[in-house]
Amino acid sequence: MNKLIDRFGRRIEYLRFSVTDRCDLRCAYCMPEGFKGFEEPAHWLTFDEIERLMGLFASLGMKRIRLTGGEPLLRRNIVGLVERIAGLPGIEDISLSTNATQLAGMAGDLRRAGVSRLNVSLDSLRPESVAKINGRPVLDKILAGLEAGRAAGFAPIKVNMVVMRENADEVDAIVAWCMRRGFVLRLIELMPMGDTARKMGYVDLQPVKARLQQRFGLIDTVMTGGGPARYLGTPDGNFTVGFITPISQHFCATCNRVRMTVDGVLHLCLGQEDRVDFREMMRAGASDTDLLCAIRRAIDMKPERHEFIEAPQKLVRFMSMTGG
Repeated sequence: MNKLIDRFGRRIEYLRFSVTDRCDLRCAYCMPEGFKGFEEPAHWLTFDEIERLMGLFASLGMKRIRLTGGEPLLRRNIVGLVERIAGLPGIEDISLSTNATQLAGMAGDLRRAGVSRLNVSLDSLRPESVAKINGRPVLDKILAGLEAGRAAGFAPIKVNMVVMRENADEVDAIVAWCMRRGFVLRLIELMPMGDTARKMGYVDLQPVKARLQQRFGLIDTVMTGGGPARYLGTPDGNFTVGFITPISQHFCATCNRVRMTVDGVLHLCLGQEDRVDFREMMRAGASDTDLLCAIRRAIDMKPERHEFIEAPQKLVRFMSMTGG
């Protein structure tokens, strides 16, 4: 099988694909209140286009697909799309990032369709903080979605917490909460994408990591998956916490992923503007050979690293426009 290896020797085998830019929340670090820069549905890739493109990526060695948004569960017939992607030769893992507000009624169908892993966003256990950070009073829906995921047999379920000024004092409590429920916790540094995200208050996770390691007796561990987290766990293996630190300890040298927006634009780095428009090529009549060549050329454009620290004002697009 062909492999996608960029000019820095990194093997690219993980695609994060946004199936919609719509969301039922308004998280300030992702899609602030009043945001109106949505793509027209006519610009979204159709399921046929998605299946074709994912199949071509898979033929070149793309093994892992993560479905993101916006909120991916808002895309109509998302279960059917999962089934189509799961049937593609070469795809070994389909995961889903969700805010879980719609998950309670869909978890079982998603698992049967082929989703193997869930990442659920949960930034606080305080109802008032959830309403402030996420823009809606949805804590009960998120917790119900997490329980539905557990009941459907997803294990482990990863809980993603973006750490910022509003919730930094709650990290230890969420660690203990995840320990009791058997969830994997992943703490994520706030990325400065858009002015609203920058105003939420960046928190360096290195001191947090040291404190948690001492308080809970955590040791270095590893966890399977294609993501960038560095993990600590309890010696008995019953709890794991990951740290995603794009600012304080970036992982660009081992980056194995690219992102595609709902309208078919491939972003080669979350912190740069390099991109390739595949929707335009497909709708202009590009052959599979044309698209395969374009994929290889795109991977060769992938930059060495982001510039969040050197140029924090460089990006003006929001996270929701890029796809998780």
